[in-house]
Amino acid sequence: MKIVGIVGSNAEVSYNRTLLQYIQKQYGSLFDLELVEIKDIPLFNQSDDQTNSPVIQKLNQKLLRADGVIIATPEHNHTIPAALKSVLEWLSFKIHPLENKPVMIVGASYYDQGSSRAQLHLRQILDAPGVNAMVMPGNEFLLGKVKEAFDEYGDLKEQGTINFLGSCLGKFAQFVSMVTALEEPKKEELPPEDLFATGKIDTTIEGIDKYADDWLDQAAAAVNAVEGDTYVKLDCGLLTVDQLNYFLASMPMELTYADSNNQFLYYNKTKPGTEMLAYRDPVQVGNPLAKCHPEKVHNNVGWVIQQLRSGAMDSFRINVPTHGPDKFVVHNYQAMHDKEGNYVGINEYILDFQPIIDWYLVQSGKKLEAGPEVDVVSSASKKEEVDAVSSASKKEEVDVVSSASVKA
Repeated sequence: MKIVGIVGSNAEVSYNRTLLQYIQKQYGSLFDLELVEIKDIPLFNQSDDQTNSPVIQKLNQKLLRADGVIIATPEHNHTIPAALKSVLEWLSFKIHPLENKPVMIVGASYYDQGSSRAQLHLRQILDAPGVNAMVMPGNEFLLGKVKEAFDEYGDLKEQGTINFLGSCLGKFAQFVSMVTALEEPKKEELPPEDLFATGKIDTTIEGIDKYADDWLDQAAAAVNAVEGDTYVKLDCGLLTVDQLNYFLASMPMELTYADSNNQFLYYNKTKPGTEMLAYRDPVQVGNPLAKCHPEKVHNNVGWVIQQLRSGAMDSFRINVPTHGPDKFVVHNYQAMHDKEGNYVGINEYILDFQPIIDWYLVQSGKKLEAGPEVDVVSSASKKEEVDAVSSASKKEEVDVVSSASVKA
């Protein structure tokens, strides 16, 4: 379950940020919480429409992809901060990512009443036309006297407070699951995927046959691609091409890159294809994804890409039991986005995490125990996803995005 936590203050030091960080740290078993800041979002002004600016679109995309939202608000003059109100104006002006989105409100304040009046006001705003969020009723978490509430590690001190927060968050997770299960599925028709990569994007190398066995050599020559000891400046580093290859080849997982034009561009070759968890061959690089799969699974391939491209899913995972009882292999398909939040392709990474589990159990002295059955409501949407991609149970259709099941 993916939850976005909005820090409702633009202050550099905020106890509401501390509260969300505590939730993120302590309640990872309930959901995956990602914190977002509002300090860089401009003041709302409909005469200076910045709806399509990178900073607002980035927040918009995160909220659209989230299963639910937690907003942590301080209280300023009996209401929410102006910065938070401004953000909600942007999110209800021309875009509406909070519409029908499960939302929980929490808050921290210096005083005894916590942020009760701000929370009441925020509920009214979230219920307004144009916002139309589904705010969880009751279960208000009001943290008063916040200066005394946390220790030096950012952890809550009082066990009663911890217990109540856990109860509220558990109910919110159930609320999100119920909303997800009860909401009518959207009937939006997504455009079909061009698995033959006949289109063109900014990085498409034209004039080279995508089906050529030596596509990589031809394409590299066409664009004068650098190699060897030539340096490449990255976001947070400077490496040679050789160093990049060493680095990627050392990853304890198999990596594959398919761009937004559905062209297979890269995999980190660490061993012969026949020894890989998902078969790869150098001659497949450059192929359209349609060439990387048998025709009978093209619909499944297209469905997964549609979900990732549209933002309906941020990632898709399949447990693959066909590798044997001594392996825990998961195929992960992760949507990639540029700095503006635009879809740019798929990062597929395949990992056998059995060795990691074995190592951790030895190091920690812990043992695995069978957990309770997953409840029907929370598993409803997951079951639909697995059913929709029937390849989960078919060996020849397991790798629905890249070239795992098709040998050249």
